Formats: sequence, C-alpha cells, structure tokens
Amino acid sequence: MARKRKRKSRRRQEGRKILEVVPQYHIESGEDKPVTAARNYISSEGIVPPALLVVKRNEHTTDRYFWAEKGLFGAQYVEENHFLFPSLQSIDIQEWDGSKAVASTAAR
Repeated sequence: MARKRKRKSRRRQEGRKILEVVPQYHIESGEDKPVTAARNYISSEGIVPPALLVVKRNEHTTDRYFWAEKGLFGAQYVEENHFLFPSLQSIDIQEWDGSKAVASTAAR
C-alpha cells in the first residue's frame, strides 16, 4: 500500500530558509538540560540576537533554539511564525537563493 506524503507548509519552508541565514552555534549540553546549556552559552559568550543554537543532547538527539530580542524560542516555532520576529523580517528570502545572494548584496 502506498504511503501518503505529508504536505509541507509553505510558511514553515519559508521560515526554514530564513533561519539558514542566521548565525548558528553548535554546543553540547553536558550535564545540563539543553535549554539551560543554551542560556548559559548565550550569557557566557555574549551572543547578540538573532542567532540559532544547536544543542547536542546525546549522540542521537539535538535540540534547536532561536535566540531573539524577546528571548529563547524553539526553532520549529520560529520557522512556523517567523513573521512575528522583527529581526527576521528584515531578511529577504529572494536575496539568499544560492548564488544570487552575492550578486544582490554586492549591488547595494
């Protein structure tokens, strides 16, 4: 029996493309919970928003968090609701499609 394909939300795909442009930091949680490790890393390194933190919980699991002016959010929530974040509204997706990114930013 053929398996039905899951419909991909355009809004979430757009949010995922926007988050690819944001600076990313990869850390390990160690003994702390992933959110606590992310918060500690942000405060110790002085990371300014917007930023995406990928926290490795164990060898199989990673959690993604978005650091915004408003606080720390789950990356999936931000993908679906990227229009609610002022720091992401300034990013234009058409500018970041492959090789066009260099041409359009250099022309400004």
